[in-house]
Amino acid sequence: MFPGMGGRGMNPSKMKQMMKQMGISTEEINDVEQVIIRKSDKDIVFNDASVTVMTAQGVDTYQIVGTPEEVEREVEIPDDDVKMVAEQAGTSEDAAREALKNTKGDLAEAITKLSETSE
Repeated sequence: MFPGMGGRGMNPSKMKQMMKQMGISTEEINDVEQVIIRKSDKDIVFNDASVTVMTAQGVDTYQIVGTPEEVEREVEIPDDDVKMVAEQAGTSEDAAREALKNTKGDLAEAITKLSETSE
């Protein structure tokens, strides 16, 4: 808490003045269309984001306010992998691509699953 605030809110201009005295500055980033946080298995997407940068002691901290939406990341499947799985399992490239997506790109597992279904 900041001294002198008591249990009530503080005048915004007084708050800015106190922050400036402590070497803290804030800046709103305008015209933000989307913020994406990429994780290994999914993305967290903010389509209605409001972003503020707070600088204190030379360190920038970004604050994102909005509604997050988790989106599963789709594994990118190289064409060479699709061709190899299709040849090894004796199936079409479409079936091979689907199997690779279902196994998250695991070649051996995709071939095994396709071989089991064709028997």
